[in-house]
Amino acid sequence: MRDNLARRTLKRVALGHFVLNLTLIRALRRLRGDRPHRLVGACRGSGCCCERPSIRANLIVWHMPLVRRCFLAWHRYVNGFALVHADREGHTFVFECTHFDRLTRRCDSYDSRPGMCRDYPRVLLDQPAPALFPACGFRAVAPNAEGVLRAAIGKGLTAEQERKLRAGLGLGPDEPA
Repeated sequence: MRDNLARRTLKRVALGHFVLNLTLIRALRRLRGDRPHRLVGACRGSGCCCERPSIRANLIVWHMPLVRRCFLAWHRYVNGFALVHADREGHTFVFECTHFDRLTRRCDSYDSRPGMCRDYPRVLLDQPAPALFPACGFRAVAPNAEGVLRAAIGKGLTAEQERKLRAGLGLGPDEPA
């Protein structure tokens, strides 16, 4: 389902709002001293992030039926996201993207993709433990990961414990402590 001119225009306006909002939120977090995870690596083009996009809804969207219907309608008719599952525990909506071509593993409307698609996986870096897809070429490295690893190695970790700690911090096996 390729986007027509009207849908591309509407998505551009929404993208401007998304970018402005995200810029302000990230600036405020930096001012508070928050240190998000650092993103390393590069996209491998696996398409894993495109198959089932998910959005964590705020409490208003989740608990107010009219707001929830508007939210889901926007994502269905503007972004092309068809609702597959609603995870009550995590207040998360899981979608299937109608723009994703499973054969080529590419988006048929890449130039007009939504802000959340453009910002992936950076959008996950503020979470306590960002979970990226195994096929993703990116890794989320914890703030001060090297310092934590150095301190732990000084306590006499076994090789297996060090391997697990490196993985948990987002560090590769060959990165220095």
